[in-house]
Amino acid sequence: MRYFPVFIDAQNLQCLIVGAGEVAARKLELMLKSPANVTVVAPWMCKTVQRYDGHPQVTLVHRTFEDNDLAHKNMVFVATDDEALNARIHTLAKQQKVLVNVVDNTPLCQFITPSIIDRSPITIALSSGGVAPVLLRYLRQKLESVIPANISRLGDFSEKFREKVKQSLNGVTARRYFWEEVFDGDIAELVEKGQTEKAEHQFSLALQAAATDKKPEGQVYLVGAGPGDPDLLTFRALRLMQKADVVVYDRLVSPQILELVRRDAEKIYVGKSKSNHSLPQDEINLLMVNEAKKGNRVVRLKGGDPFIFGRGGEEIQTLIKHNIEFQVVPGITAASGAASYAGIPLTHRDHAQSVMFATGHLKNGTIELNWSALAHTNQTVVFYMGLTGLPVICEKLIEHGLPSNTPIALVQQATLSEQKVVTGTLADITQKPETAALKPPTLVIVGTVVSLHSQLDWFTPGKS
Repeated sequence: MRYFPVFIDAQNLQCLIVGAGEVAARKLELMLKSPANVTVVAPWMCKTVQRYDGHPQVTLVHRTFEDNDLAHKNMVFVATDDEALNARIHTLAKQQKVLVNVVDNTPLCQFITPSIIDRSPITIALSSGGVAPVLLRYLRQKLESVIPANISRLGDFSEKFREKVKQSLNGVTARRYFWEEVFDGDIAELVEKGQTEKAEHQFSLALQAAATDKKPEGQVYLVGAGPGDPDLLTFRALRLMQKADVVVYDRLVSPQILELVRRDAEKIYVGKSKSNHSLPQDEINLLMVNEAKKGNRVVRLKGGDPFIFGRGGEEIQTLIKHNIEFQVVPGITAASGAASYAGIPLTHRDHAQSVMFATGHLKNGTIELNWSALAHTNQTVVFYMGLTGLPVICEKLIEHGLPSNTPIALVQQATLSEQKVVTGTLADITQKPETAALKPPTLVIVGTVVSLHSQLDWFTPGKS
């Protein structure tokens, strides 16, 4: 480790920047994330640097560098095109014990600026010692995607309660285990979401429980798993899946997504298919309640979005009835995912000015819907769970006024490599051999936007 990583207190730091081009401007902007005072010396200054004229932390000096510019400085960035000047400033700075960084010249750097992920008071610095900047940017992107944007709130929260935890729990190990539970659990999620009052209440209960070796009640997260492709999960969904003690999942959660669940979490399948419910809805609701009361962090993983034909509202009502804390994490609903991956825009100025979602689930041999509201031109209608009732859907839409040649698409296994799209019209779709081969989950899209599929299809496997 050639470069020793260290964080410098910038409260009274005096920084000099020699040069005022765009490279120097980036160093200036970086330093202004801290309380440091910055002096910029250069005969010419770019517009970015000029914008900081009058800034309370910035002094702009319009002239060439002079040796006494280093007086009373703690660090200096050198960003000029004059190699001789850069080398001279490097030598002077070392003689005067001023930390020096000559931009893009690692041998003349006593320190280097790392790649920074700023979530103040949490700051993460990455460095390759100047040898692999592209790899560094790649790693930073990866970290940015998994570190919550609001983790700074968690830093402030930790500072607020640090002393209280020290007073309540004896020993470094006990305190470390407690904080790990907090950071990995429901309290951290509440803090990140800005629900401070709830978080502080739960923190108090958790600290009490830790002091008496009792486990507090857990929480339930209703998480939308999206239409199937794991790349379409939200960051928050993935984070919670990897924290869960218990995962209750349904039939529409793809195996690829289930693979991302924490390895040692208990996985409970509660999927439903036509006339075959592995567990009735009421029992699913109580299952979540009971697991949370045991102190478990429960993720209720649902295909698509929990609030769009996902019975999320019913499940929440049960949780409220039993005083179980919960949160909802939206997911990409099947209609949006299927349409996007099939190249069928749900709205289009030339085709559809509105879109409606409806359930095609059969009840007593019929589908009870407001057909007259659904059978409109210049509108897209998406039927969830509509494959079994497809003949009824086509018949009713024609009966209530849609032309029999209205385009219709069936999208099976949307967003996955097994995706299949069958198109036709209301009049002929049920007679197509390809339709007979389809199986759930299949989404039904009706409207003239379907005519754009052949032109806009970008995903269908095997298409050149």
